[in-house]
Amino acid sequence: LSRVSPFAVGQCGNQVGCRFWDLALREHAAVNKKGIYDEALSSFFRNVDTRSGDNGPDIYKGKICSLKARALLIDMEEGVVNEILQGPLRDVFDSKQLITDVSGSGNNWAVGHKIYGCQYRENIVEKLRKTAEHCDCLQCFFIIHSMGGGTGSGLGTFVLNLLEEEFPEVYRFVTSVYPSGEDDVITSPYNSVLAMKELNEHADCVLPIENESLFEIVNKIHQMINSGKLGSTVKQNSLVTSSAGSAKTLQEKPFDAMNNIVANLLLNLTSSARFEGSLNMDLNEISMNLVPFPRLHYLVSSLTPLYTLADVNVPSRRLDQMFSDAFSRDHQLIQADPKHSLYLACALLVRGNVQVSDLRRNIERLKPSLHFVSWNQEGWKTGLCSVPPVGHSHSLLALANNTCVKPTFIELKDRFMKLYKKKAHLHHYLQIDGMEQSCFSEAVSSLSDLIEEYNELDATKGGPRVDPSRLKIAV
Repeated sequence: LSRVSPFAVGQCGNQVGCRFWDLALREHAAVNKKGIYDEALSSFFRNVDTRSGDNGPDIYKGKICSLKARALLIDMEEGVVNEILQGPLRDVFDSKQLITDVSGSGNNWAVGHKIYGCQYRENIVEKLRKTAEHCDCLQCFFIIHSMGGGTGSGLGTFVLNLLEEEFPEVYRFVTSVYPSGEDDVITSPYNSVLAMKELNEHADCVLPIENESLFEIVNKIHQMINSGKLGSTVKQNSLVTSSAGSAKTLQEKPFDAMNNIVANLLLNLTSSARFEGSLNMDLNEISMNLVPFPRLHYLVSSLTPLYTLADVNVPSRRLDQMFSDAFSRDHQLIQADPKHSLYLACALLVRGNVQVSDLRRNIERLKPSLHFVSWNQEGWKTGLCSVPPVGHSHSLLALANNTCVKPTFIELKDRFMKLYKKKAHLHHYLQIDGMEQSCFSEAVSSLSDLIEEYNELDATKGGPRVDPSRLKIAV
């Protein structure tokens, strides 16, 4: 049995986490009609007998008593976690899974990493071990956080380091939401670059997601709705619309819908851990197959369909069209151009009634238009999960290890240097115990090294495609 333990850190992480747990429960409810605690549920939920209080024993078979998410929610402001505790998910979490403070991190990486990290270290480690004790086979940790603020970037990467110390053999997957250039947090370039150094050194796999891409996707869905192209209705209380049921104005940042897209990505990513499939892909296999160099572990994700049926009633895309969509920029959660960059490897995670032959056919069709490194021309990893998302016949998540992430990192470095050259806002960081100016210079040099590694790979693109010579076998 595989167990995955997610950690949501900071406001953004917990908002995405909230959407994920809600949608995951809906998916399981759609399949598990009899209310039996099965293997699929056990990957992400414990079944607890609460008649003897919250500390009741775990029940491994039979009827569902009380489901508890295998998760830890951490935020240094109480707002979002309190909302979760007062909302429909309140029964899925108990106080032992929460770590909150009241004052927040003031958009300062050093406050999250150095102050709260030290202050809450014991508490986090204790809850970490408790979570792990309930898992009979801990497969990987998942961290969901944003890069631009203080708690998600600072404390989020502190938790990442703790996981490595406490459970060095367990894979660490990180979903990181990157700020846009117009971010309203003035210090977000500092926070992001300081966090990047930690991700470079301590994560096994990072799925970078850009706010800008999410915002554009949500706008596209609105335009399709308003032009009637979706050919059907948007549900009254959909996440793509406001509670009044009328489409949101574009000035209002539709965070719910944006978070929903990230939650959708996580649902697809974890579907193999939660459901049966003819070709199930272990999460650890993604890292094993897609990360040939330890630091180049940033994967571009694209998703189709982009919305859940919780949002929109829409006919499914034809199967082959779905594969084409996954390689178009409209479906990517990061603004990048993989087609004109170099692929190190690519994974396709398909859900629904899809055959291995469909996968092979589409890979052969798409292959000629994609540039793979010469030594990994067959660098495809595929997974088939038989349970599709609710209301769809199939879905596809593509994860590409591709040099196209480089411009995102270059732009981030440029924004960092604009502030850093003027020493703007530095004093807010340097007054924190344990924070020195060398932290900044080391972080930017770590980012520069990463960019250089991508440059070196890009320089090999367009060279002759030499197939490595095969061993001759005497017959």
